[in-house]
Amino acid sequence: MTHVPPHMQAMARTATETQQQAAPTGTVEVLEPLVRRVLAPNPSPYTYTGTQTYIVGVGESVAVIDPGPADEDHLDALTRALEGARVKAIACTHTHRDHSPAAAPLAARTGAPIIGCAPLAIETDGPRADAPFDTDYAPDRVLADGEAIEGPDWTLRAVHTPGHVSNHLCFALEESSALFTGDHVMGWSTSVVVPPDGDMADYMASLEKLQQRDDRIYYPAHGPAVEKPRQLVRSMMGHRRQRERQILRLLGENPQTIADMVPQMYKGLDPRLIPAARMSVKAHLIDLERRGQAARSADIWREG
Repeated sequence: MTHVPPHMQAMARTATETQQQAAPTGTVEVLEPLVRRVLAPNPSPYTYTGTQTYIVGVGESVAVIDPGPADEDHLDALTRALEGARVKAIACTHTHRDHSPAAAPLAARTGAPIIGCAPLAIETDGPRADAPFDTDYAPDRVLADGEAIEGPDWTLRAVHTPGHVSNHLCFALEESSALFTGDHVMGWSTSVVVPPDGDMADYMASLEKLQQRDDRIYYPAHGPAVEKPRQLVRSMMGHRRQRERQILRLLGENPQTIADMVPQMYKGLDPRLIPAARMSVKAHLIDLERRGQAARSADIWREG
């Protein structure tokens, strides 16, 4: 689930057309010797051209990353792509419904274990925020930061990257210095951070963690591969700091509600993305509140 900054609105509006041009759904694309990709038929303003499921490995032993939605056509396409191979693991970066629901039916078809992120159960006294989550996700094994899944010619190592959601993992393919980034880093948009589970401080720390790595390329769950990873991460961190400065400037002028701030911060925003923008602003405000730079009374926010 993503949020699109204003300068990327055109890409979001033309997602369906781009999907047909860039990668027809159900088609297996070879990205590099150890990596293939199959696009799910779920384009939207939040998923761009759809969820990209990755198959890692060649020959008889492979792993599947982010099997996607439980769409029968997508499951059939994956089954065809996996014919003749033993699936050693079905790995999920996180449990949003565009990423993990196909894990269970694919496991039933292949006999593979579900290995990767932890299940996510949100506890909050406020309105429930877990509607986008796959509450049926049940992994056979949860990977801790640094743990690996291995095949005869590939190694996928988990990189814990909370922020977008608390259970988010990236997977590093050590043999080719590629990183499967899920929704944490994408070239077409920034990731929405939705409280109470999404946490802006964690998200920024996870970006900093990736900035310290030396990955050659990123393969996100949505959108094109990122060929200059550190440059993009640096830009994303700058974008978040800019949003923070906008919020502090607005609060310095007068107390504000989130609904007041969003139109001033996101000019020309696609109306379908207003709820996501409000959640990202709220995540920034909660972070600023913890740092003593913002305070609230009911729905009104002011300088701390």
